[in-house]
Amino acid sequence: MANINPAGVDPTKMGVGRAIAVLTSGGDAQGMNAAVRATVRVGLYTGAKVFFVHEGYQGLVDGGDHIHSATWESVSMMLQLGGTVIGSARCKDFQTREGRLKAASNLVKLGITNLCVIGGDGSLTGANIFRTEWSDLLKDLISKGKITKEEAKASSHLNIVGMVGSIDNDFCGTDMTIGTDSALHRIIEVVDSITTTAQSHQRAFILEVMGRHCGYLALVTALACGADWVFIPEMPPDDGWEDHLCRRLTDTRKTGSRVNVIIVAEGAINKEGKLITCDQLKDLVTKRLGYDTRATILGHVQRGGTPSAFDRVLGSRMGVEAVMALLEATPETPACVVSLSGNQAVRLPLMECVQLTKDVTVAMSEGRYDDAVKLRGRSFENNWNTYKLLAHVRPPDTKSNINVAIMNVGAPCAGMNAAVRSAVRLGIIQGHNMLAVHDGFEGLAEEKIEPITWNTVGDWTGKGGSDLGTKRVLPGKYMEEISLNIAKYNIHALVIIGGFEAFSGALEMVQGREKYEELCIPMVIIPATVSNNVPGSDFSIGADTALNTITSTCDRIKQSAAGTKRRVFIIETMGGYCGYLATMAGLSAGADAAYIYEEKFGIRDLERNVEHLTEKMKTTVKRGLILRNENCNSNYTTDFIFNLYSEEGKGVFDCRKNVLGHMQQGGTPTPFDRNFATKMGAKAVLWLTEKLKECYRHGRIFANTPESACVLGMRKRGLVLQPLGELKEETDFEHRIPKNQWWLKLRPIMKILAKYQISLDTSEHALMEHVISKKPPVHMTLTK
Repeated sequence: MANINPAGVDPTKMGVGRAIAVLTSGGDAQGMNAAVRATVRVGLYTGAKVFFVHEGYQGLVDGGDHIHSATWESVSMMLQLGGTVIGSARCKDFQTREGRLKAASNLVKLGITNLCVIGGDGSLTGANIFRTEWSDLLKDLISKGKITKEEAKASSHLNIVGMVGSIDNDFCGTDMTIGTDSALHRIIEVVDSITTTAQSHQRAFILEVMGRHCGYLALVTALACGADWVFIPEMPPDDGWEDHLCRRLTDTRKTGSRVNVIIVAEGAINKEGKLITCDQLKDLVTKRLGYDTRATILGHVQRGGTPSAFDRVLGSRMGVEAVMALLEATPETPACVVSLSGNQAVRLPLMECVQLTKDVTVAMSEGRYDDAVKLRGRSFENNWNTYKLLAHVRPPDTKSNINVAIMNVGAPCAGMNAAVRSAVRLGIIQGHNMLAVHDGFEGLAEEKIEPITWNTVGDWTGKGGSDLGTKRVLPGKYMEEISLNIAKYNIHALVIIGGFEAFSGALEMVQGREKYEELCIPMVIIPATVSNNVPGSDFSIGADTALNTITSTCDRIKQSAAGTKRRVFIIETMGGYCGYLATMAGLSAGADAAYIYEEKFGIRDLERNVEHLTEKMKTTVKRGLILRNENCNSNYTTDFIFNLYSEEGKGVFDCRKNVLGHMQQGGTPTPFDRNFATKMGAKAVLWLTEKLKECYRHGRIFANTPESACVLGMRKRGLVLQPLGELKEETDFEHRIPKNQWWLKLRPIMKILAKYQISLDTSEHALMEHVISKKPPVHMTLTK
């Protein structure tokens, strides 16, 4: 059973005597179902009653069958479905006081005083109005004889928590809204398909994506596919942009490219505030350049399809946080939205976020475009700055005479090529000579080194695997040859993109500096491995792609199990000793258990899991999904667990097993991995350029401080560089994992969503954070 956690609260009793209603409103978004599922299951776990409200606010107004109680089983098989299973509708009635009176009456009759709203800023603003009017609505209902004073007293206060479901990612204060990542998946699938046909015919393609008031989808798509130009509402192009655009397209063709891609947000405008449309751009390119040009408007394809792994995990985490925020709320707590910042769950005051979102619109209408980009938040601003950096086609005339070498080390993963591309292009923009090292440290020793140009990496963003070639070999035994080649090719800095071998190999290089002076050059490691086990970073390039591969495979397997009934699948995932993939796939695929090395388990735990599945088979959900990390235990192998479950489940369920293997390393990179790799590659080269200036002495580069060899990683809320020496202390070298891993805190959520009665530590829940500073913002005037 659940224990009392450090906060002194038994989480399984927090909701006793309380009732929570969940509704989805406004435009649908993939991942809403994951949020509904988590809200229902965590609500029930806390002892609360949970109600579905069908058809959004319309259901709240109409009442009756539209509001009914939710059970554990009623949210089964929802995770992998796009849209919203409980329906959404635009509701005129709720905008009137009369409509809100009806809604209040319906909630009071059912004793519901906690409302969880999943929707956009309009839906959340509506919820806040409802909350502020609540006491007046109750007074009116008493005077009209619709409710008794006792009923009003029992429902004297309404708590509201919002989760933002919007594919546009247009809500300020949040890094990602539910549905954005899935929409990017749909867009990138289309872009990849269009690019292949465009190359066959040497065409220019103009692609319109959603985003009437927000250019996030367009901007990230442009970064993820290496588009020639992007038009977004927040930053209209300068006057004379038509000439500039044509020059850019011509320059791209001159470099040998057979295709041009222009991305347009549906709300893109020029400096006069007039819309820039696909047709307008098509006419411009056709008439001025004579290129064979096609325009495609993606439309509602972007809203459809199955949610990505990221959106499922996001929806699930937000659902948990939303229930906790509702049950911890007091009449004094402002209505809040739960959100993600970096990889941390945060609670933000709802109306501050709404105000900030409105401020963007005002800034745009007043022509304060730089302010608009800043107000969109750090993530948007970083994307815009990276796009601007990489948008140049013409390298500078002045060279820096610096040679930067780039290599891949370890197992291949999706996104490595995207990181190489942005590092090479940014290096060329900085005036450096870029060198490609093939086959990792072995290639560096065997002189597999050659110049790499702007054009070489042109279409690398969407390519899976490693075009440079990669090996797991460490540099230790090759130090002599490596130092000679660094001197021979006059290499001044090194970018190492790879997994744990990149980290440990770079450490060997740093140790080698004592003996070989040639190794005294700045080095930066960019973590890229499906295992996500590199110290110094919460995420590695490639892990998101692998996670989506596992999740989509699990979806198919679950479908098969649901058809045959009473079947349990045991699936082995990669990851070495790191349980990241097994845990996150467990969350995104709705697994019953995920066995990992970091969380020790024994025969009693296996027995409990079998009993749990036996009980589950008595319900309407007659299937099971068990994930096992490949190295979680040397004795409890996949075969052992399969045999144990098969024996113990005799007569109740039968078992099947699946080892996913190397399919987890392949495939084209997801939008997240393309975007992450692009930003990491650019940031790494910018850092090296600064480091090289610091290390330049007496006409040569000499770097031997601990700070001259770093891992570039994503930590909590931003990209940080940490010296290898510091990270050495945080590393378990025997098992090739960091000693502390942030995602382990998500494991209780997976177990609760699988109906285990375990303790959820509520002492570490997100506190309310303000997004608007108390001082009024100083508005800069824009000068031309």
